[in-house]
Amino acid sequence: MENEVIIRKAQMSDWEETMTMTWRTFLKFEAREYGEEGTKNFRNFITDPLLRRMFLLGTYHMYVAVCGDKIVGMVTLRDKNHISLLFVDEAYHRQGIGRRLIDIIGAFSKEEYGKKEITVNAAPYGLEFYKRIGFCVTSPKERRDGIIYTSMKKEIGESDGKII
Repeated sequence: MENEVIIRKAQMSDWEETMTMTWRTFLKFEAREYGEEGTKNFRNFITDPLLRRMFLLGTYHMYVAVCGDKIVGMVTLRDKNHISLLFVDEAYHRQGIGRRLIDIIGAFSKEEYGKKEITVNAAPYGLEFYKRIGFCVTSPKERRDGIIYTSMKKEIGESDGKII
């Protein structure tokens, strides 16, 4: 199928394209609310050579959603059960890709590390999405270094995604 979106574990060669899509999507949906400080700190995070090194060493896990030869979504996992980044290209919103990415990373966390829940610091734009797919708020909205987030968690169920 030509327009089928597949989800797979990210390869080393995916890093640049994935972070470019992440940055573009962040600018469109989050940057205005984050302001200059938050935008700068987010940019510093996704371009940090240490983060890339952790990915290359296999300690910062990433799955990507691919349509044809284009990366259209991504999710990363740190600390065995914390979603660090989740972004889906604007043209692919509301197609179930974000949910599928979370299901896959949750299943990975459960299978690989025996975790029973996943956590996320949800950005304002994603807060309602996370609630719709079963996350619950664990603390009020915070702002740290210009980054705005609400801490949330979700139990990893038996039906969550299959690892590929």
